Amino acid sequence: QVQVVESGGGLVQPGGSLRLSCSASRSISSIYLMGWYRQAPGEQRELVADIDLTNGGTINYADSVKGRFTISRDDAKNTVYLQMNSLKPEDTAVYYCRVRYGFDYWGQGTQVTVSS
Repeated sequence: QVQVVESGGGLVQPGGSLRLSCSASRSISSIYLMGWYRQAPGEQRELVADIDLTNGGTINYADSVKGRFTISRDDAKNTVYLQMNSLKPEDTAVYYCRVRYGFDYWGQGTQVTVSS
């Protein structure tokens, strides 16, 4: 069992930045993968970025966020971050953290709203 807790969402103007945090209740060294997904109203949940913690830290980004978002890890804090820069209104969504440790575990989600 893994507890997943996200934080860092909020309201930001277009062009602004936010940093999301995802903390796991287990050591990152024992986890296969952590990643961020998002779901806008009426849309399916989609991958934003993930990091394979067992395969040299391979990182994947959705094309829509490449060059603007950065996923990173802090093993000492069992935490993965999503730095989001140059935010656009279309980035508005609930952002969820996914942890793969045998099964998939999800956080409760954090709202990100980009609006002037």
